[in-house]
Amino acid sequence: MNNNTHHPDTSRKRQIAILGSTGSIGTQALQVIEEHSDLYEVYALTAGNNVQLLIEQARKFMPDVVVIANEAHYRTLADALASLPIKVYAGADALADVVQAEPIDIVLASMVGYAGLRPTMNAIRAGKAIALANKETLVVAGELVTQLAVEHRVPILPVDSEHSAIFQCLAGEGHNPIEKLLLTASGGPFRTWSMEQLQHATREQALKHPNWDMGAKITIDSASMMNKGFEVIEAKWLFDVAPSQIEVVVHPQSVIHSMVQFADGSVKAQLGTPDMRLPIQYAFSYPYRLPLTTERLDFSSLSSLTFEQPDPVRFRNLALSFEALERRGNMPCILNAANEVCVAAFLKERIGFLQMSDIIERTMQKVDFIKTPTYEDYVATDAEARRIAEEMIKTN
Repeated sequence: MNNNTHHPDTSRKRQIAILGSTGSIGTQALQVIEEHSDLYEVYALTAGNNVQLLIEQARKFMPDVVVIANEAHYRTLADALASLPIKVYAGADALADVVQAEPIDIVLASMVGYAGLRPTMNAIRAGKAIALANKETLVVAGELVTQLAVEHRVPILPVDSEHSAIFQCLAGEGHNPIEKLLLTASGGPFRTWSMEQLQHATREQALKHPNWDMGAKITIDSASMMNKGFEVIEAKWLFDVAPSQIEVVVHPQSVIHSMVQFADGSVKAQLGTPDMRLPIQYAFSYPYRLPLTTERLDFSSLSSLTFEQPDPVRFRNLALSFEALERRGNMPCILNAANEVCVAAFLKERIGFLQMSDIIERTMQKVDFIKTPTYEDYVATDAEARRIAEEMIKTN
């Protein structure tokens, strides 16, 4: 048997653009690239505000291009890299343009929030493979993005640990219909809290995730289970299933990252330690598996794996996400915009933990519903939903 079938092509390094290189996913992606420097090379690095870390990364990885979204940091960045052959740009337009550069093979979309939508769509139009870590892109405009990917014959490779798990379980199952996707959730720091306790949950308590180390926005989303709601919406678009075929299962140990149930009742699960480098690397190397120096699961120390139903009363965001998905149109876009505003307000201690769901729900009722939105509709919806949510926070 020809040995080459087990190894990726090493004749040319694959060029990777990382959108959001200073965040949790971006920094771990750079570790993967460093570990496999014979296969991958950084073509572009982008960040929102963290100019110091971006400078360090650029000096170390020597990309062709760096972009800082916040134009106020342009001078600092340009001066720091002036002696190096690196092109430096700033602003949202530069961010949306850089992904189209000819040499790029893979774009890792790991920016946080709605801001990731436009560059991701541009990368798809330019025919780049997308390693998708930005949940909000498919939440906001799943229909538009997946249609665009089909049109341009571009793969969307999931980087979220849950979607990567499903993707791995589906390998070799191409023609077998999915009966059910089982998305696992850790339950976050408030899994066992009562409504009374949640009423007084603080920012510090919400930021303490039991199993994963992530950025502030996604950690709060995890505590409120909005994160899982977003993953439900993403799963619908990534794997082309009906909302009724997606079930959320709370699994506090975070060992099983998700499961797929088939027509014969068989269930496949993907297990591993909670390390995001594994799904990042798999998105880069698919269909090959490369060595990774990560902790291995020790089954003798795993005395029990437990599962429970999520509580949609205490964690209303999950119910609101299913509702947004059922209604389709611009409803998930409204859900996302209101959530972004609420999380920012909660992090600034302007509203309480449970108030986030109240404001999201009321925003979903107030913003005009559009059944088949265009990209422009999404932009307008996003702005309107933010304005309405912000007003409610002010008058709270």
